[in-house]
Amino acid sequence: MKVITSFLALLALSAITSFAAEGDAPKKPDGGKGKPKMNPEERFKMLDKDSNGSVSKEEWMASPMGKKDATKAGEMFTRMDKDANGSLSKEEMASAGKKKKKDA
Repeated sequence: MKVITSFLALLALSAITSFAAEGDAPKKPDGGKGKPKMNPEERFKMLDKDSNGSVSKEEWMASPMGKKDATKAGEMFTRMDKDANGSLSKEEMASAGKKKKKDA
């Protein structure tokens, strides 16, 4: 009986510590598959290497996505650069991540 009680206590303790550790982990998209998503501000800070308040096309193309598929990254940069000034503001990057609502 003591063995069973000890085993159940150990099992409960390991489950509690496992759930506690998961509570601090960043949320992963698609039900736990893939990398955790960064919020737009963190992503902007990461890409703005010279900290001038905008992400240039050169900074954008130096990102992992730019290195993976330069053509696709270039097209995305052009779509996001709404004012066509050759750089992305925080607002342009944040608005690009939002899905457009369809009229009902």
